[in-house]
Amino acid sequence: MSWHGLVLRELRHRWANAALAVLGLSVGVGMLVTLQMLATAAERETRRVARDMGFNLRIIPRDTDIGRFHELGHSDRTLPEEASARLAAGAGTFVSFNHLTPTLERWTNVLGKDVLVTGLGAAITGPGEKKSPMGFTVGNGNVQLGHAVARRLGVKAGGTVEWMGRGMRVEKVLAEAGTVDDLRAYVSLADAQSMLGLGGRISEIRAIDCLCLTADKDPLGQLREALARVLPEAQVLQLRVMADARAKQRQASERFAALATPMVLLVAGAWTGVLAFLNVRERRPEIGVWRALGHGAGRVSALFLGRALVLGVAGAVVGAVLGTWAGLTWGPWMYPVTGGVIGVDWALMARVAWWTPAFAAMASLVPAALAVAQDPAETLRTD
Repeated sequence: MSWHGLVLRELRHRWANAALAVLGLSVGVGMLVTLQMLATAAERETRRVARDMGFNLRIIPRDTDIGRFHELGHSDRTLPEEASARLAAGAGTFVSFNHLTPTLERWTNVLGKDVLVTGLGAAITGPGEKKSPMGFTVGNGNVQLGHAVARRLGVKAGGTVEWMGRGMRVEKVLAEAGTVDDLRAYVSLADAQSMLGLGGRISEIRAIDCLCLTADKDPLGQLREALARVLPEAQVLQLRVMADARAKQRQASERFAALATPMVLLVAGAWTGVLAFLNVRERRPEIGVWRALGHGAGRVSALFLGRALVLGVAGAVVGAVLGTWAGLTWGPWMYPVTGGVIGVDWALMARVAWWTPAFAAMASLVPAALAVAQDPAETLRTD
């Protein structure tokens, strides 16, 4: 009889041991699949929540006076508008910046009221990035008013306002923020440049850093070094509290996955190895007969490792199904912002299908070696 026929017969005969082995592998695979899906979801959720918190980098002209910058809330110097495109192109080599948004800001007087005009350009992502740009844009001829500005001017969404010699449609009135944003008027970058007489110029580039490092890792030093190579006429300021919160959340998710994965592998490996050892001990008389009939060590080893491979395939299938089900069920509940995009990770499924049988075989190597090392004469005399 062929070795695979013997393996299948043995599995039917000692079904309880086989079922326990499949159970252990299925639980291990299921936990790993769920952990991987949730870790990916956690990273995506962290990025989205951090993104919604706003930009954590402000890239301004190098000759900006920082004291004046903090007093006004914006730089009184300018950069060429194409600087954001240059920085985005450089991010492909020095991956430090993303979601680059060219901005032009100035305090102006509109109908006797002080308003911070903020012109927003389209956000730019680095080369090859598939992320959707963050923030929002304002169409030409439209304006989005901060809560306090709209109240002062007495206008509502859908209305019009005379704005620096031109009529502007009020696209939206923003919710009260309790910050200087309540005094902003968001317009398109082109409109702001036209209104302020600063064609082709911007006052800063807002961005998010891609390093996700806390302050002790000196992310600002790395960002400044990268910026000096790509855009030497600019300097970068980092909103440290926001950047730290983002980095710590992401690192916490990574540490959890790094700790949980080896623990699951250790338990699953020990479970599989112990059951394989028990299987070898139970089959000692059978092994002795095979060896006495002249079957070599290779054939005996193939029987035990073949059994492990079959159990590994079964454990991979059951575990992948259970783990994916758990990830799809718990993911949207744990991560409500981005949980809707959690789906089956087919690349992960392929890795599971390959590595689980190999893992089961490796966990059975020591019991298989013990089976081969048994002296058939001693085994038959004892039993």
